[in-house]
Amino acid sequence: MVKLFVNVDHIATVREARQGKKPSPFEAAKLALLAGADGITMHLREDRRHVQDHDLREFAARGEAPLNFELAAVDEILDLCCELRPPLATLVPERREEVTTEGGLDLVGHSDRIQAATQRLQAAGIAVSLFIDPTPQSVEKSHDLGADIVELHTGSYTDAPDEESRAKRLAAICEAAALTVQAKLVLNAGHGLDTTSVGKVAALPQLADLNIGHAIVSRALMVGMAEAVREMRQAIDAAQG
Repeated sequence: MVKLFVNVDHIATVREARQGKKPSPFEAAKLALLAGADGITMHLREDRRHVQDHDLREFAARGEAPLNFELAAVDEILDLCCELRPPLATLVPERREEVTTEGGLDLVGHSDRIQAATQRLQAAGIAVSLFIDPTPQSVEKSHDLGADIVELHTGSYTDAPDEESRAKRLAAICEAAALTVQAKLVLNAGHGLDTTSVGKVAALPQLADLNIGHAIVSRALMVGMAEAVREMRQAIDAAQG
């Protein structure tokens, strides 16, 4: 069964609008887990625009469920990740001016930094995932850099302007997924997926985890966190037959 990791970053986004204590990403995470999520994802950005260090410390200390710690290969954040030792860390690209993550890692231009971060995290007992564009070259390079896991970026697929483009982009994801499995890397996917687009990605053979946040949090504003997670869980399960 594909595991659902719920990203609670945008719960923190709402909190930081007032720089207060509510809503709590930790409380949202507990509701998500009760409703069927298998784990929680948090992205600690350099500019701390949403999740804060204490959010990760609180969740890690409670040990409620697996944590996927998303981070750029930056020393101060690597320090915290190695201190907390979550089961999984996902290295992602990060630009201050972007609204959200816009693409996969530049595995060629930043290969030395990514490889060093990967080795450091693995030495701390943390499995390392690289967030990559769904291309054969990115899968091959991820293997060469020593990753344990790749997370295929599905944003281009979900943002496709028409059905023809969407079909081509899904085909690219399917090809990259097959190559990931052949390379004996664990296969994850995420970014931009909602209940209408998740099905064909959830049906990928040997897919392990899906990381989904914005769609769930957006839906939660209307129906509550638990119901939003249940809806997503049902959409994923339906795709797997």
